[in-house]
Amino acid sequence: MLDAKIVNKTHPALKRLYASSFTPPALSQKDYFCLPHKNNMNKGPVSQFVAHHYRHFNAAALVDAAKGYETHLTEGGKMMVTLAGAMSTAELGVSLAEMIRQNKVHIISCTGANLEEDIMNLVAHSHYKRVPNYRDLTPQQEWELLEQGLNRVTDTCIPEEEAFRKIQKHIVQLWKDAEAKGERYFPHEYMYKLLLSKVMQDGYEIDVKDSWMIAAAEKNLPIVVPGWEDSTMGNIFSSYIVKGELKAGTMKSGIEYMVWLSDWYRKNSGGKGVGFFQIGGGIAGDFPICVVPMMYQDLEWTDVPFWSYFCQISDSTTSYGSYSGAVPNEKITWGKLDIHTPKFIVESDATIVVPLIFAWILGW
Repeated sequence: MLDAKIVNKTHPALKRLYASSFTPPALSQKDYFCLPHKNNMNKGPVSQFVAHHYRHFNAAALVDAAKGYETHLTEGGKMMVTLAGAMSTAELGVSLAEMIRQNKVHIISCTGANLEEDIMNLVAHSHYKRVPNYRDLTPQQEWELLEQGLNRVTDTCIPEEEAFRKIQKHIVQLWKDAEAKGERYFPHEYMYKLLLSKVMQDGYEIDVKDSWMIAAAEKNLPIVVPGWEDSTMGNIFSSYIVKGELKAGTMKSGIEYMVWLSDWYRKNSGGKGVGFFQIGGGIAGDFPICVVPMMYQDLEWTDVPFWSYFCQISDSTTSYGSYSGAVPNEKITWGKLDIHTPKFIVESDATIVVPLIFAWILGW
């Protein structure tokens, strides 16, 4: 028998579960998908192709997740999208930017790399080099890429001089100007200032409609960037601290991101609530999802609702203790998801799956 004091300190949903003598309620996810969706024939050719051909296994899971996302929005919910891996270098912005413009995404959590690499592609796209046979490269050939200033991400090389350094001279000035005024900002806020100043606009090399960071900056979309220091710009910022040219406090920290996120979640989780669309895993996913257990376990705010939709796109496996590969139900044990939260997992390549799900939601 559980101690009543322990039960009383847990989330209300868990208290209801305990009170039921651990008899789980009837599963409702099947009913969830009986809710009416927009007629497939009103959608564009990409979505019609998906509806017709994606019938089983991971393909069917993709459709289920897309319909669940769509229903969540239709019923008034909001959605967080988390970006791990190299989604910006994969040019996910081609579809993500339109999702942002059409209010299908309400907040983003991303790595520092994804924050900056969308902008790198924006200003240096023509200098990128694709290496289709990257699996066959010898260590010597890899070294030669380094000597050419080409940093490889799978089959795509990012040009250091044209990408990193082009941004560096402008962003460093923003950091120094803020410090001189005694001002402090989050990493994404400095990037927004950079883009909205249009100081690099003449050097843009892609259509701006394909940049998710431009779309986000124009909407002042909320972003959290946990572990920002693990990025090129984070390394550059650190180098200026070592040289004594900047103070660490000029950049707001990850702890401050979590405090800010708790306030945002409290203000936006009413009604249908906030969904969680996780692309990959890692810190971009685990950091923001933990805001819920932090509030009701550590702050003892027992009225905080769970995330109200969950989907993860990952090809990671569950057998190595990885966060990226953990099945959604594991998150129930950590107080992140409710037993009733619609949960989806598509075990496939996010660069293939996510554009198709976004296409469905956008009606393409």
